[in-house]
Amino acid sequence: MRDNGIGSWTTRRARMDPHGVAFVERGRALTYLQIHQRAERIAHVIRARGVVAGDRVAYLGYNSTDFIATMFATAKLGAVTVPLNTRLAAPETAYILQDSAPSLFIWTGPFASIVASPEVTALGLQTLRVEPGDGESLSELAGLGEGESVDDGATGARVVTSDEPVELPDLFMIQYTSGTSGRPKGVQLTHGNITWNVYNLLVDVDIRSDERSLVVAPLFHTAALNQILFPTFLKGGTSYIEASFDPAAALRLIESERITTLFGVTSMYLSLRQQSAWESTDLSSLRSALSGGAPLPVPLLESYLERGLMIIQGYGLTESSPGATMLRAADGVRKVGSAGSACFFSDTRLVDPTGADVTVGQIGEILVQGPNVTPGYWHQPAATEVAFTDDGWLHTGDLGRLDDEGYLYVVDRVKDMIISGGENIYPAEVEQAIHSHADVAECAVIGVPDEKWGEVGRAVVVPRSGSSLTAEDVLAHLDGRIARYKIPKTVIIVEELPHNASGKLVKTRVREEFGTTNAQETP
Repeated sequence: MRDNGIGSWTTRRARMDPHGVAFVERGRALTYLQIHQRAERIAHVIRARGVVAGDRVAYLGYNSTDFIATMFATAKLGAVTVPLNTRLAAPETAYILQDSAPSLFIWTGPFASIVASPEVTALGLQTLRVEPGDGESLSELAGLGEGESVDDGATGARVVTSDEPVELPDLFMIQYTSGTSGRPKGVQLTHGNITWNVYNLLVDVDIRSDERSLVVAPLFHTAALNQILFPTFLKGGTSYIEASFDPAAALRLIESERITTLFGVTSMYLSLRQQSAWESTDLSSLRSALSGGAPLPVPLLESYLERGLMIIQGYGLTESSPGATMLRAADGVRKVGSAGSACFFSDTRLVDPTGADVTVGQIGEILVQGPNVTPGYWHQPAATEVAFTDDGWLHTGDLGRLDDEGYLYVVDRVKDMIISGGENIYPAEVEQAIHSHADVAECAVIGVPDEKWGEVGRAVVVPRSGSSLTAEDVLAHLDGRIARYKIPKTVIIVEELPHNASGKLVKTRVREEFGTTNAQETP
């Protein structure tokens, strides 16, 4: 076998531990040998459809073992997976399909209307409909009579592989950014990018071979796939695959299946805490709770600490596969609120607008470098050139500061910074102060035009369920906690805030929906 790519992982795992349980989906266990055999048969299916090395294979569907096996199968052929966001509208999906130009578009039943839309049908793509759930839909298309049986009785079956020669610099996946501003860009991730990111996780989080990982975040998102599923697979643990996130069901699974590792974003951890079963659920099996996407409010972190669980925060982005920094468990309490320090095989630095390194405590843009960082954007050489410094550091567009021990604190996005009367206001800092109010469930701070100051802050706040929180309450809470110029000029109380499919708050939509609405002004 001359394959060093991710497609070879099923071959290697089946060879090492054929009867170990790789995945559990809807109560059904799938061994490493079985997932390998399924990936082999899917590779046969898509190769018969004309897919060759370098071609793109798009997939539109919820989390499933068929989705996972398809990614491995595509990699075995040296082709490139394009996972599609399941919450996009037809025109948005069509844009990504047109941009990536897949040779094969695999989709599942719930998305029939998207596939039948004029925008998608106009592309004239070769499509393949599958129905995950029975566990063999794609495999059956290849003919279950070929090769070994995928039944549990296939003990001692020879590990057969059709892996093509793939090297680490070869392209594995194109993951499109969430599109929170402008058109999404296709982030190219190589086999090496993903592999080195997994190595970082194995060092920084100490993933073990007996992990029982709960995968409830969408797998088209870089964090769920690369921060929990692939590391668990490489180490030989078991991943529990849920089609989507249901907080009540997640708590039940944590207790009943003795889950050891999970990943979530702020809104997911908040939903878990708000469940009526939160206090009574046995969480003692959990060793690692990973988070990414945005800094978690300190009060939320503290509520998990009260249950004896440290949420391990990190910083990253799709372009870094995604891990760039990690707050390791040993420092979790001492450095609460920090995104940690650089991952083992990654490097970070903070620079001012001239490109010079900033000093301790100063705010600067976060730059990232390492073997986990993308080589660039799909068919966008100009955007790729702008994204990197002359010496190869990736501009993240995020602002942060370092403490005297080199721990990173993410402040905000460069584009989200508010400049009011010549003063810089970082919404994330204001949001943290608002979150410290016991009746606040979630909030977002945006800048709105002001004749006198040029721009002022506005807070959009979601109250905790059952509370009677008012705008005046929020403003009174901030008085004395942060400087007066940082206190939002207006506050809007809402029932919910907009999020994308991976649970991240979409600031562009907050600005669109609440940027001009009248609201309570600061006295």
